[in-house]
Amino acid sequence: MFHKQSFRLTKLPRKLLSQSGKPRYSKQQAGSALVIAIFVVIALSALGAALVKMLDSSQESVAYEVLGTRAYTAAQSGLQWQLAKVFPLNSPAIACADIDNPPPDNPTPPSFNHTLGLAQCEVSVSYTSFKHADICYYSITAEGTCAIGSESTSRKIAVEARSLSSL
Repeated sequence: MFHKQSFRLTKLPRKLLSQSGKPRYSKQQAGSALVIAIFVVIALSALGAALVKMLDSSQESVAYEVLGTRAYTAAQSGLQWQLAKVFPLNSPAIACADIDNPPPDNPTPPSFNHTLGLAQCEVSVSYTSFKHADICYYSITAEGTCAIGSESTSRKIAVEARSLSSL
């Protein structure tokens, strides 16, 4: 019924068997896996370097934003300090002539040495005043500067105010 036949290959495949029975590739394909592996390693290294650079840039921008917010807060504090001197509570605003010659009790702006978050910050305040039609006008400018190491950021805020009635 069944005939015993032996099969014989008439065409040799590209992949040939060596004497040990393991596949042997033709010389055209020798080393292609090595080239692909090197390409993959180089591509992943370039991708990793780009991600590290992007993370470094992101951290730097966050640090500048934090310094900028601190500098803004310092400038705002200096502005409020000067406004409190110009318009003291429960008393009239100081006269226009007195604003250019502040009283000696507190001539320097506040220090932030013992203030948490603003210890590396400074503020400088400048102001001018003039009188027009019996109303005193004030122009106050505060600049807050914060520095950590070699990095420094500053913010400047200005406000204009006037007295409510003639002095």
